[in-house]
Amino acid sequence: MVNPFGMKLGAKAARLLARLGRTEIRPGLTEQELAGVEARFGFSFADDHRAFLAVGLPTGGGWPDWRRGNAAQLRSWLDKPVEGVVFAVAEANFWHPGWGTRPAGRAAAVAGARAHLASVPQLVPVYSHRYLPAGRATSAHPVLSIRGADIIPYGYDLIDYVHREFGGQQDSTDEGRQVVAATATFWADFLSWSNREGDSGAG
Repeated sequence: MVNPFGMKLGAKAARLLARLGRTEIRPGLTEQELAGVEARFGFSFADDHRAFLAVGLPTGGGWPDWRRGNAAQLRSWLDKPVEGVVFAVAEANFWHPGWGTRPAGRAAAVAGARAHLASVPQLVPVYSHRYLPAGRATSAHPVLSIRGADIIPYGYDLIDYVHREFGGQQDSTDEGRQVVAATATFWADFLSWSNREGDSGAG
């Protein structure tokens, strides 16, 4: 079931982006186009992300073109969060504490990481290296800024993110969200670490 709050949140974020006037925005994706993207790539947009794209499709550098973009490039964009963590395992000795003991060799560690990462929630690019979790009937996720295993929240939700990225930082959205809520398993761990470290807005 579609979440009305999520649809309202996403539409409001889209109107805010348009009002700021810093991004070229084309007609939004139709229901048929949204369903086609989801079928092609095997995920469902979160309700707020879906509504955001239905109101208007942002275009230009950094924005995924879900209407006419190259399928291989979009797939690579979708895979980047997981591939970034794998790279950190291979090159920066990263190992998630929930995975148990790290295997001794690099190849074994990478294989083990891939096995664990195979079941983590899909993240969907919003803009550049900013992502939202996928999932129909979900919304109000924090937007994540992801560079390898350096993962921090970059907005309490989609509205707050648009303010931070394109229109100046604000403390919270109109909905009054004061803390970054952990919403997607595995990726939520990084938000918990960031909250403990007091870092919720750089990157």
